[in-house]
Order: sequence, then structure tokens, then C-alpha cells
Amino acid sequence: MSPAMIFNIHLALGYVPWLLCFAAYIWPRLRSMEPIEAQRAIATLHSFRFFGLVFLVPGVTGPDLPGGFAAFAAYGDFATGLLAMLALLAVKRPAIFWPLVVAFNIVGVVDLVGDYYNGVMLDLPGQAGQLGATYAIPILYVPLLMITHVAAFYLLARSGRNRLAAT
Repeated sequence: MSPAMIFNIHLALGYVPWLLCFAAYIWPRLRSMEPIEAQRAIATLHSFRFFGLVFLVPGVTGPDLPGGFAAFAAYGDFATGLLAMLALLAVKRPAIFWPLVVAFNIVGVVDLVGDYYNGVMLDLPGQAGQLGATYAIPILYVPLLMITHVAAFYLLARSGRNRLAAT
């Protein structure tokens, strides 16, 4: 089996255990929480995305990792992580917290979708070995990030509907 095929299998299957775990353990808990606490939990996970800057560290990735992929992934993660941290710092001020929650989720999804797009356009599967130590990020971490972004948007929409129904 080629390294590109193994990478693509890893990418696809990375979602399966996280979806199973999320459905069994995380989603029931998030749904039962107050909206602000559920979003706070999601923001806490995403606040660690500053780690994406590792794509720019020489020696951690291979010298031939496409720069168009590395820079977009690194700075998109960094921006998302900073926005998530700002949301956490603003949790006591809902007028600031909620726009930051929306912002980090929009920036985060754009980052991940852009990373997938760039990965396809730059043939990242064919160069998967250039990911070096960062190989685990798209396989193990990105699926959980994408799943929690979808959950965050769902919870935002649900809490918005509930607020409208209460008025």
C-alpha cells in the first residue's frame, strides 16, 4: 500500500472513533449543559490550537512540506486558538463572549476546510512523510476539531431558537 493511500485511509478513519466517542460520551453531556457552559467547553478544546504553529518549525516537518499548506494551517490554527482564548477570557461578559464564540468557530472551520482543500491541491497525501512529527495532527486532532465546530454551530442555532421562542 502506498504512503498516499495510507494517509488517505488515516484521514477518513480518523473521524470514526471520534464520532463514536462523541456520540456516546461528549454529545450527551454538551446537550445537557447550559449553552454558555457547552460553548466554554468547546472553546477550551480549541484554545490549544496555537499548537498549529508547529507546522512552521524547521525540523518538525520535512523541508519539502508545501509552504502553501504549512502557512495556511499554522496561522489559521493560531488565529482560531487566540479567538477561543479570548472567548474564554470574556465568558463573564456575554455581549463579548458570544461574538467571539461565533468568530472562533467560523475562523476554525474556514481553516480546516482550507487545509483540506490545500492538502488536495498540493497533493499532501503524496507527500505525507513531509508532515514529520505533525502527521498526527490531521489524523487524530483535526477530526475532533471539525466535529466540535459542527456541534458548536448546532448548539448556537438551538440556543438562538430557544431565545426566540421565549420572547
